[in-house]
Amino acid sequence: MNAFAASLDLPEPPRGWDAALQALWWDARGNWERAHALAQQDESSPRSAWVHAYLHRKEGDLSNAAYWYRRAGRPQATGLLETEMREMGAVLVTEADPPGAVG
Repeated sequence: MNAFAASLDLPEPPRGWDAALQALWWDARGNWERAHALAQQDESSPRSAWVHAYLHRKEGDLSNAAYWYRRAGRPQATGLLETEMREMGAVLVTEADPPGAVG
């Protein structure tokens, strides 16, 4: 199990996570509205744009999702939403805390 998936058992997202990771966490916990608000906090961030794209794909707004995938520099996802969310979470956690990082 990756760190993102493991975090879903916690009552809140881990401290220090950026808005993108927090947004994905809240969506995974069933709070799309809170997730969307967090994804909108830093619209210039490719990380937040990626989560924003996923959220709009999940809601069924595919044209808006396509826009955010382009802003994120990511290909438009077409697979299962659950798979995308889990893979995205693993990538975002790794990018935020790369192996071997000194912190």
